[in-house]
Amino acid sequence: MTERAGNAERAARRRRKGVVLRRSGDKTVIVRVERKKRHPLYGKVVRYSANLHVHDEKNEAAAGDRVMIMETRPLSKMKRWRLLEIAGKSQ
Repeated sequence: MTERAGNAERAARRRRKGVVLRRSGDKTVIVRVERKKRHPLYGKVVRYSANLHVHDEKNEAAAGDRVMIMETRPLSKMKRWRLLEIAGKSQ
């Protein structure tokens, strides 16, 4: 694989911000990611959310933390995201 192809693939990975809901076993957290979208007919802004299973290698995220996650290769049956950084700790 050439260097250029590797960089292009890395740049295509999606990043999301969310809040950790709970720990789910060793090295796994569940993160809620919310997005807003305008309804096509009525124009009202509707909130959509998704709960994503995220790989947390160092077990450092706790419930309530704001985190940045990035899409990655499948790590297990449910995990397709990994933890990049903790943006804000919970009180």
